[in-house]
Amino acid sequence: MNRKEFLSIVGIGATSVFITSCLSACKKENNTNIDFTLDLSSSANSALSANGGFIISQGVIVAKTNVGEYIAVSAACTHQGTNVQFQSANNRFHCPSHGANFNTNGTVQNGPANSALTKYNTNLSGNMLRVYS
Repeated sequence: MNRKEFLSIVGIGATSVFITSCLSACKKENNTNIDFTLDLSSSANSALSANGGFIISQGVIVAKTNVGEYIAVSAACTHQGTNVQFQSANNRFHCPSHGANFNTNGTVQNGPANSALTKYNTNLSGNMLRVYS
């Protein structure tokens, strides 16, 4: 192998390592290790006192449905990472950037997103709402 072939191979290898690491760093990952508690009596969480309200905390959107059920999914749209909003009238999560919609369990209703939001568990005890994986 001559010097030119060697440098070419090293260059291709370095480029592939760089591209792989860049793509890994740029990809928006949903955190699956979630465990936090919201005090529903706190003014910071007052949006959750009314049916249809929602807040975003620690990368998770927590909403109170029209029937009073608390639901939680990852807040970042799987298309390009914009935070979704809860639309109580349509009972879905909506991405305001490109129009993707997700069911209350996080599955895609329509794109451009093609993968689901991560769904989290909720447990209400008094005024404390636990959100966890």
